[in-house]
Amino acid sequence: MKTFVLKVTLKEEDDGRWSASIPALPGCSSWGYSKQEALDNVKDAANIYIEDMIDAGEEIPISSDKIEVMDEPVIAVSL
Repeated sequence: MKTFVLKVTLKEEDDGRWSASIPALPGCSSWGYSKQEALDNVKDAANIYIEDMIDAGEEIPISSDKIEVMDEPVIAVSL
């Protein structure tokens, strides 16, 4: 099992919604009506994005400041 730790950019939009994107995965973004919903949605998008890359035989763009890969399960706590 590999665990990918990805940095996410969050932004509150003028209409009150939240945008979330993952700079290391171009085009991987989502939104939600709350920060948590945006994070949950972009996590789902990242799972699909990375699974598609693996299925296509593409390399994951691992960069030490944007993606960390671990060979064991981890949890993240954001406060």
